[in-house]
Order: sequence, then C-alpha cells, then structure tokens
Amino acid sequence: MNTPITVVPVGQGSLPVAVGAGLTSRGMVRARNEDSILTDPTGTLWAVADGMGGYGNGDVASDIVIDCLAQIPDGVDPGSALVARLKEANDIVVGLQRTPGMERMGSTVVAVLISRAVAHVAWAGDSRAYLLRGGRLRPLTRDHSVVQEMVDRGELLPEEAESHPESHMVTRAVGGGPDLEVDLVVVPLAVGDRLLLCSDGLTRCVYEQTLETLLREAKGPEEACQKLLREALESGAPDNVSTIAVLIQER
Repeated sequence: MNTPITVVPVGQGSLPVAVGAGLTSRGMVRARNEDSILTDPTGTLWAVADGMGGYGNGDVASDIVIDCLAQIPDGVDPGSALVARLKEANDIVVGLQRTPGMERMGSTVVAVLISRAVAHVAWAGDSRAYLLRGGRLRPLTRDHSVVQEMVDRGELLPEEAESHPESHMVTRAVGGGPDLEVDLVVVPLAVGDRLLLCSDGLTRCVYEQTLETLLREAKGPEEACQKLLREALESGAPDNVSTIAVLIQER
C-alpha cells in the first residue's frame, strides 16, 4: 500500500481550495500494480490511470498517461488541455505498440482539473469520478464499456452489469486505436463538496452505497482513501485498486 499524498493548493481570492489524498494498491490477486495516480502539489490536477492488465505492459501505458497529464501548464483552457494531453498519450501508446514486445498496451483514465472552483472532468474507459454533495454521492462519469452500452439499450439491468461476463470490456481506452474520443463534463464546486476518482478495481468490489457512506463519514481525504482501499482489500480486491479523494474547503 502506498503512503497517502495530501496536498494543500494555493488558491486565488476568496475561492475555495482543494485538499486531497491518493492511494493505490496491487490488490489481493494481481502480481503487480499497473495503475498510476496523479496528485498535484498545487491542488489543481488529479488523475487515475488504470493500465489494462489483459493487454500486457499496462503499467507502461498508465505511466505515459500520467506523465502527459502532468505536463499541463498553468493558465490554459482546462478542458482543451485535458483532451489534448490525453490524445497525446494515445499517440505515444499507439506508437509504442509497433515496438516488438510492447504490443497491446492500453489504459483507461479519469482526470480532474480544478480551475477557479470549477472541476473539469475528462475520461476514457471505466475509471470513474463521483461527487459527494449534501451527503449524497452521484457519478460524474459514464462508463465506456460493453455492459454500459447494453444497459443503455435496455438489454441489461444496471444491477446485472457488474456480474456480466463482459463487464471488463471497455469500448474506449488510451491506446485502443489511432483516434481517442474523450468525454468531458464541467462541474461548479462548493465548499463541503468531496470528489472521488477511482479505478474499476474499487467499484467492482465496493457498492456505491458503501462508497457514499465511507466518503461522507471520513474526517478528511487521507482517511477516506484509507477506508475505501481497506474495504476493497477486505472484499478480495481481485484487481488493482486506486482511489483519490478531494475535499473542497474554505481558504
């Protein structure tokens, strides 16, 4: 288990600021951890990249995603910058697939860039972002996956999705093809809001109701990450598990 990383950013004016923490673990079954996480010392940028274990070299792909995102400079348009860096990561990963021994690399990703108390959320695949507001948890992302498409078409009930044999199959990922489509949502933030970013290793073994309870009851981001990861490990954690918790608070 990695040590939590807590950051207190520099804010502007009377805008609220973000305090966060992140944890990642190989889980209880996998031989290595192919997830990568990003926590920003300025409190601005947060990301989880889930290397696709079935593809091989997933750790390489997820590291590339995080490295590209970490190069976003200050003062840029948040949404455009996120999409541009993820497309850049996609180009690098696709290029590396032509190298002998490096074929079939991929990574899902969810990233949040906070600018002037607004969260810009970008994602590809089934890594997720949630917002806890007023004690209620709601998803900010929608999985790019085979089972989510089946749910959307009415062929599968939402509660059946996690146990479906194709639940691990994503329809978008960094390295999945020459052109990466990135979804983006913009969410104004308020004091007291909590953000959760995670790989599917967390959501596959911890119900959303439990995520809500643990995130709500935690005293702060470090405790939230510790409790969420512990819950996943106690539930068997067959996959790598990564979680980032961010609290929006007054200066």
